[in-house]
Formats: sequence, structure tokens, C-alpha cells
Amino acid sequence: MIEHPPVSLRKLLLDRLNGSGLAPEVRELLRELLPYDQARSSDGCAGPVQLRSITVAGWRGIGPRTTLELPPGPGLVVVAGPNGSGKSSFAEAAETAITGRNSRWEGRRAGDWQKGWRNLHSPDVTPEVGAVLAVGEQGEAVTVRRTWHGAKVDDARTEIEGTDGSERKLEKVLHAESLDLARPFLPYSELGSMINGTLGSLHDAFFKLLGLELLAEFDGRVKDAASECDQAIKHADTLTAELLAMLGALDDSRAREAAQALSGPKPDPGRVRALLENRTPAAEVELARLRQHASLAGPDLSEVGGAVARLRESAARAEETRYGSAEEARRLAQLLEAAVEHQRRSRSTDCPVCGAEERLDRAWAEQARAEVERLQAEAADAEAARQEVAVAVRAVHGLVQPVPVWLRGETSPLATVWQDWTQCRDVTHPSELADRVEGAAATLDDACRQVREDASRRLSEHDGAWQPAAVRLTEWLGAAVAAEAARERRKHARKARTWLRPIIDELRDERLRPFAQRSQEVWQKLCEHSSVTLGSVTLAGTPGRGKVELGVFVDDMDAPAYSVMSQGELHSLALSLFLPRATHTASPFGFLVIDDPVQSMDPEKVEGLARVLDACARDRQVIVFTHDTRLQQAIVHLGIKATVLRVTRQTDSVVSVEAVTDPVEQSLKEARDISMDPHLPQDVADHVLPAMCRVAVEAACLETARRRLRDEQGLGLRAVEERVASLDRTKTYVSLALLGDEERYAREAVERICAGGWALVETFNSGAHTPLPTVDDRKRLVRRTETLTAAIRRSTGTEGVGGDR
Repeated sequence: MIEHPPVSLRKLLLDRLNGSGLAPEVRELLRELLPYDQARSSDGCAGPVQLRSITVAGWRGIGPRTTLELPPGPGLVVVAGPNGSGKSSFAEAAETAITGRNSRWEGRRAGDWQKGWRNLHSPDVTPEVGAVLAVGEQGEAVTVRRTWHGAKVDDARTEIEGTDGSERKLEKVLHAESLDLARPFLPYSELGSMINGTLGSLHDAFFKLLGLELLAEFDGRVKDAASECDQAIKHADTLTAELLAMLGALDDSRAREAAQALSGPKPDPGRVRALLENRTPAAEVELARLRQHASLAGPDLSEVGGAVARLRESAARAEETRYGSAEEARRLAQLLEAAVEHQRRSRSTDCPVCGAEERLDRAWAEQARAEVERLQAEAADAEAARQEVAVAVRAVHGLVQPVPVWLRGETSPLATVWQDWTQCRDVTHPSELADRVEGAAATLDDACRQVREDASRRLSEHDGAWQPAAVRLTEWLGAAVAAEAARERRKHARKARTWLRPIIDELRDERLRPFAQRSQEVWQKLCEHSSVTLGSVTLAGTPGRGKVELGVFVDDMDAPAYSVMSQGELHSLALSLFLPRATHTASPFGFLVIDDPVQSMDPEKVEGLARVLDACARDRQVIVFTHDTRLQQAIVHLGIKATVLRVTRQTDSVVSVEAVTDPVEQSLKEARDISMDPHLPQDVADHVLPAMCRVAVEAACLETARRRLRDEQGLGLRAVEERVASLDRTKTYVSLALLGDEERYAREAVERICAGGWALVETFNSGAHTPLPTVDDRKRLVRRTETLTAAIRRSTGTEGVGGDR
């Protein structure tokens, strides 16, 4: 399990900044731009979540309602069954119920999904998928159920129900962001597609899971600071070029002097300022006032008209809703829901309010449910309309600008009209606001136009052709001063970004390192004998534009992953990237659901997969769906504790689930049951019972032989299975189990661990069964078999004796 780094990124960045040796101005700029850490809220979620069961009805490959019960707590659960048995339907059902989506069908044509989501053998069964979750430290049972009420795949609703039957909110049970960042589902479709392309979605998920958003924001702020400086400098340069062209066309000594001040490698703002200030103070004040009036801009009538039109449209839509508020519709819906629930629980058709008899029948209930859905839709529409009106009102208010500072305190008609315009912000009623704003904007626009025209005329009369150039020079002065400051700030920003980029990479890699190490550990277990090595796992870029970079080597040579890996190795790579993310301590999910990970894996990788799953199952509920029996063989071969559930499918999509028990104990139980039957015919007892006892002994031998071949001879799964497949008689089973060699004679070894056991083995091996005329004889045979199987199972590690055959 990967621990979340406890130290905040902001503190780590500040520590590095304080010891950076950068110039004080650069350090100050970085401190100014450094964002604050933002704590991630859990939104009141209930706590850790585990799976108790998965239920499916009329959906995908399952017809009648079937439930897959799961053992509680951490542990490995293998859900096995052949292709077409319905096992993957359980995996997809859990994902669909909990997340509301089915990864297998994403990106496929709608027609494929429309034809395949509903079970064809159960047209009368209401499609349903559900999961019972154990939520929180107390393990409260919460049922998440998704049912379909129409023919389309989108005609579905999700209900969440607590232990007491009360309705729960999904966001209070499952944190939506956690479902994206630490998603506990790995469907087979993602095993092949997860590692395609740039892994952009995985990059973004890691970025958020590790809390690296601050790094991206910090880098963006420093980059924007440099960009803003570039823009300020570019603006000043553009004004300089425009002014030089304007001044060159004037026959005026002041224009020629201004052109000289702007020319050359570095313009002279001081000289321009002195040229503009060569006026009397009173004249300058008057000119300044005229320039303000000449550049006066009132409201944009087209923008105001658009905002007012949107306000009226949203207000009209709000008026069209049937109810005055969303709350009223919701109350009516809740009232009807309560009535329907009362009718369902009480099974009475009499109205509890008016006393009318036989009014609350099934037809009424259907109408009431339809009315509830309609009311809920109306409530949503009313709420949306109300929000739309609020947004429109805010948009109109945002267009109303305050009285300019230089105009405040005046008693001119313009100041009065502008004050009327400003007061529109106090109006909140949509219709009244639309009328007031529309009229005030037109009046103010007309007043501003008259003032501008008058000021422009007086300026033109005052200074002729020079005045427009003086106005532009004044504008240039402000831009030149800003550009000078921007050049200095840009220099600091560039140094800041040069310092910051490797620091960001270092901190990002530092936080990713536990994930990368975990991915490498998983890969090594899965692909221990592969020539392909997984090296570094790094994040490049920023959210929305990033990728996961994988260091892949073939015999120590760097190589692109997708061109050198087999399908089994690609699946192993996908698991190596999925498991560290899904088992992060920040994840509230105490379970993993993995569908068919064994396909395309060779026996060594299957053994590695079993070890990886076993390690994950120590602190998580790991549920693996597979049709490949090799995973079960590897689990037995490695002595891994696991619960095995078998899914079978009969005709008409009838699916059943049963636990797979210990084969030795199962055979002994069946033999024991038969031995105690006093009515069992003699010929049946003489033939069937010894055969069942032989099966128990051979099963115990297989278990012991696999363990001995693995632990003492170091054979892999493939070699072990080849050896046990060659056994043909009970004696060869016993020899391989006790001596590790099926060709050796095992009588002394058997007698050493179980006196009289060899005689029993010879009986099984020859087929010459001693008659079993009484129940006591039959019971005695089963007891002897129990003693022998127990001795064989305890014998691993015991040195056998005996010679070659």
C-alpha cells in the first residue's frame, strides 16, 4: 500500500526557494506567485467501502435474478466459470451500479450496446444491477441499485438504500472524485486499451491523486507572468511604431521633436514627458478634463441588449413553470412517494386521508409513480429556470458600471444620468430590471455621445492637428513606463522559471516514486522471466496536456513499449499501472474488481499474477473474474489462501453460483455419506465406495506432490502440471507425493506415515475390492482412507525411503 506524502508541496517549494541562492527580486516574485495548498474535501462520505454482494436480473448474460455473495473483509476471491457463463456480467454489473457507466461499451457504436445490454431470454424481467456495500468503520450495509424502466439503455435510475430502508444520497456514500482518481474496477477491455496512446487520463488521475495540481498552477502562474510582460513590451513597441508614422505626417516642430524622442534603439520617455508638460497648469487641467470627456465610453448597447433579451427569456421560462418553486414540486413528489410507500407496505387500497375505499389500487400506484417522476422533472426544470434567471440578473448587474471617479461630485446632467444607470444594480426583479436597464442604458449612451462630441470639438479647436498626437503620446508614456517595468519583471520571471522547472520535475518524481517502485515490483512479479524490463515511470506535462512516460528495456536496450511487448506483457503492464493507483491509501475503496486478467499470460506470468493478487489481498478485498483455470492451479500450486466461487449457466440464462470446496474433504464427505446408507445395494457399495475413497487419496497426493515439486525441486507451474498429468495409477500418485519420483517404490514411505496404508493403496490400484457387506465395513474403509489422506497431506518435507521399481 502506498502512503500519501505528509509534507505539503507549498512548504517543500518554500524550503527550496529559501536555500536557492536566487536574487532577492526573483525569490520575491516566486513567493508572490506561489499558490496555497487546497485541502481535498471528502464531501461527508461515510468512509471505507467493501463489496458484500452483486445482484443481476434480466441484464447482459443473466436472466432470472442471481446474487453473487462475497466473503467480507480482505482476501482473494476468484470467481471462475467458462466463457458465456455470466461471470463477466457480474463484474460489469458492479461497475455499472456503482459508477453509472460500463467501460466495456464506451467508445462502441450505440447500436451494439442497445442490442446487448438486456437479457434476451428474460424479456419480462425488469433489468436490474445492484451491489450491497459495507460502508464505514461499522460496515453499514448500503444497497446501490440501478433499474431500467424503458427500452433505452439511458432509461435507468439509481437508488441508494440504507440498512433501515431509508434513501441515501450517492455522494454521501461514494466520493465521485475518488471513483475517477482511484477507480477500483479494471475490466478486460481496459487491460488492452489502458496503455495505448499517451496515457493522458492516467497522467491526470495521478496528478490529482498525488496533489500535484499546485505544481501545475505554480508553473502556469510563472509562465503567465512572463507572458504578461511580453504583452506589455509588445504593446509599447506597437504604439511607438504607430506614433512615428503619425508624427511623420505632421508639419509641427513638436511632432518632429517627439519623433526624435521615440526614435533610436531606446525611446526617451523623459523627453516626451517634458514636451507634453510645456503648458500652463490651468490649461493642462482643462485639457486633461477634455481628454477624459473625449474618451468617455458609456454602456455597450448591443451587449446590454443581448443581456436584457436573455434576462427576459429566462424570466419568461421561469414564469412558464407550473409551480412557483422547485420546493413545492418536490414536496408534492415526496407526498406522493410517501403515499405509494404506504400503499406498498400496508397493502391496503383504502385512502388513509379521505377514507375512500379501494382507491389506492395498482393503477393508482402506477399513475402516482408517473406523477412523481413528472413532479421531479418539474422541480428540476423550476430549479434550473430559477438558476438561469439568477445568472441572467447577475450578468445584467455586471454590465452596470459605477460613476467614473473624475465625474463623482459633479452636478452635471451627465453625472445625474450616470447615477440613474448605477442605481439599476439595486433592482433585482427581472422584468423591472430589464426595463430599467434598457431605458437607462439608452439615455446614458446618448448623454456620453453628446459629451464626447463636444469635448472632441473643443480639443480640436484648442490645438488643431497636434492635439491627437499629444493624446496618443500621453497614452504611449503610460505604456512605455509599464514596458520598462515589464522588462525588469520578465528578466526575473525567466530566471524564476529556469529555476522552477527542474524543481517541479524533482518534486513530481519524488511523489510519484512510490507508485513507480510499486509498478516495477508488480511488473517484476508478473514478468520475472521476461526479457522486457520496466524501468522508470514518470509524468510529463501538465493536466490536459500530459502523458505517462514508461522506461521499457529489452535486454538492457531502450525500446518502445508497444512494439516489443507481447499481449500478455501489455496486460501485465496495465496491471502494473492500475494496482498502485487503486491501492493508494487515499482511496476509500477496500475492494478491487479485476475481470479476466489471465488471458494471453504464460504459466510463469500466471504464477506472478497469483502472487501479486495475494499481496494486494492482505489488506483489500480482491475479486478476480476468470474463465482460465490456470489461475486456480497457480493458487493451489503456491499455497495461496483464496475463496473460489464457480459460476455456471444453464438454458434460458439461468445462472447459479456455488463455492468450490477442498477436493479431498469433498470426496471424503461424499464417501462418508454413502457409507452410512443402510439401504445401499451390495454391488454399488463394492464398486462405488472404494472408487470414491481412491479419488480422495489421489486428490491428497496431487496436493502434496505439487507442493513437493515446487518447494523441494523448484519446478514451475508448467513443469509441475506436466508431471502430474502423466500419473495413471494410485501407486504413481503416492510415489510422486511422498518421494518426488513417480518411478520409485513407495511402500516403506507409506507404512512409515500410516501403518496399513500400503494395503489400502494396493486395493485401490488393483481394483480387487474387498467385499463390504455391512455398514461397519463401509465406515471402516472411509476411516482408513481419512487416516491415509491426512498422513499424506502432513508428509511434505518428510524424507521418504524405498528403492526403485
